Amino acid sequence: MSKRSEFATFINAGTELAKDYVLLGEGITSAAINYNAQTTDETYINQDSGTTEINSYRPTMPIEAKHIETDEALDYLDNLRRTRPVGSASYTKIVNVLMYETPSGGEYPAEEQDVSVQFDTFGGEGGAKNSMSLTLNYRGEATQGTFNPTTATFTPASA
Repeated sequence: MSKRSEFATFINAGTELAKDYVLLGEGITSAAINYNAQTTDETYINQDSGTTEINSYRPTMPIEAKHIETDEALDYLDNLRRTRPVGSASYTKIVNVLMYETPSGGEYPAEEQDVSVQFDTFGGEGGAKNSMSLTLNYRGEATQGTFNPTTATFTPASA
C-alpha cells in the first residue's frame, strides 16, 4: 500500500490561461477525497431486502491546514479566503497525481479537475497557529492525463 505522500494534489494558483500549479502539502494535516455517491434506494414488492443504485458522484476534498505564510499554496488560499469568493470567482483547478505509479518520462498518471473553493473556518484555539478548513468541491468530470511534478505541467491524454 502506498503512503499518503505519494498521492499529491496540486492547485492552480495562477489563471486559466497562465496555470501555476503548486503543491498542496506544507501545513496541510488532512486532505482526502469524499466521493459522496448519490443513490436511489428501492425495495421491490417481491423482495425483503432493498436495492441501491448509484446515480452519480459529488466528490469533495475537505482540507485542514495550519497557516504557513511562506507556502505558496496556502498564501494563494488565504488570499482567496479574504475575498469570500462566490460563483465563478471561487473556481480553479487541481491535479491529483498518482506518484505511487511508475512514471513515464518523468510524468505520472494524473487527473485534472475543475473545483470551487469553499471556505469553512479560520482561526483556532488560543495560543495556537491560525488554522483554516476549506472544501474543494469537484465540478464535472475529471480530465485524465499525466503530470510532471518537476515542471508542474499537466498533459491531457490523447482522445
